[in-house]
Amino acid sequence: MSKPIDYDAPRRPPIEADDDGLEELRARSTAERSPGVDLDEAETAETFELPGADLSGEELTVAVVPMQPDEFRCTRCFLVHHRSQLVAKPDGQEVCGECS
Repeated sequence: MSKPIDYDAPRRPPIEADDDGLEELRARSTAERSPGVDLDEAETAETFELPGADLSGEELTVAVVPMQPDEFRCTRCFLVHHRSQLVAKPDGQEVCGECS
């Protein structure tokens, strides 16, 4: 009769019983964990935008779509929602389901 297998137990690769020293085993496990990609720190830093960066030279273009007949603007959060999200009109104010 075979031994039952515990599928929930953590699986570890079998350790080979060589004459390797402890330092060599540690170096091998560290090398396996380290990423294979060597990133240049200066190149990586150029892609990050810092808070408070000067964006005065940047131009932003957004297409503004007018509010559709089946939409309303919530008087509490000021977001435009579909009419299906209109929950209540207390005092004549249109309020969305998230704000009610």
